Amino acid sequence: MIIATHSGKFHADDVWAVAVLDIVFPASELVRTRDPDRIEAADFAVDVGGIWDPATGRFDHHQKGFSGARQNGVVYASAGLVWKEYGARCVAQLAHECCAQELTPERAQEIAWAIDGDLVQYLDMADTGAARNAPGGYGLSAVVSGFNPTWIDDQMAGSVEAAEEFRLNQFRRAMAFIREIIINAVKYRVGALLAIDQVRQARRLEGGQLLFLENGALPWSGVVRNEMPEVVFVMSYSIPDRRHMLHTVPVAADSFKARKDLPASWAGLRGDELAAVTGVEDAVFCHNNLFIAAAISFEGALEMARQALAEGMS
Repeated sequence: MIIATHSGKFHADDVWAVAVLDIVFPASELVRTRDPDRIEAADFAVDVGGIWDPATGRFDHHQKGFSGARQNGVVYASAGLVWKEYGARCVAQLAHECCAQELTPERAQEIAWAIDGDLVQYLDMADTGAARNAPGGYGLSAVVSGFNPTWIDDQMAGSVEAAEEFRLNQFRRAMAFIREIIINAVKYRVGALLAIDQVRQARRLEGGQLLFLENGALPWSGVVRNEMPEVVFVMSYSIPDRRHMLHTVPVAADSFKARKDLPASWAGLRGDELAAVTGVEDAVFCHNNLFIAAAISFEGALEMARQALAEGMS
């Protein structure tokens, strides 16, 4: 497969689009050109060529009269056009390669739509001037733009040919960077789906008020908040830290307000100070804002959980 995109300065939308096609059609040949004949001969033309026609592999948005937009009104650039056509296929392929998971077409499309809402639409908005996806130089579009050669690079190249070769190499570096972004986005979404069943099946302790997760990396907050109103605290084992964590349950997403705080007398204590207050010899710490604490052993964390549950009940 030959993927053509424009030469000169590149942007996040065309880098994303080419990276997606390169995942779906591995070992494709990349051509950066504005030569109409070379664009015509390519299997895909991304962000160049003046045509939007997925059936013939054309994904440009610069032509007069272009009106492609999402249902929410966000206008497509090349990132969104390619993702609209190949996002679900890209997701399914990466889920198989990176997560050993076989997704149904419906589930792959669901994840692709979620990634579009989280990320791709903002690349399009940045490219069309509708918005910036983060302040200053830290939005993804700005970071990708930073891969472009500077005037110093062009001057040091010594010739037009050498400068263009350097720009092509920088484009490939930007592609590799974007590829990792895509892979991480798919892993996160697939992992979140797989985690739901594990959280639902996790052990309930203390009459159902305490949920225990054997892997503390599982994303549990949404499931517990939405489906388990009786759970007051979550206890988990942190594999990398080799200790047990005690978490409060937030009442809403992105909120530190909890169904119940940890005991106020624990706030900010660590090691021996926390052990003295709790009677748990291997107590590690309690956050000053009372939303997380830790002990080395299961028994120690469980004792702290019992004390937290009993707090204020007498």
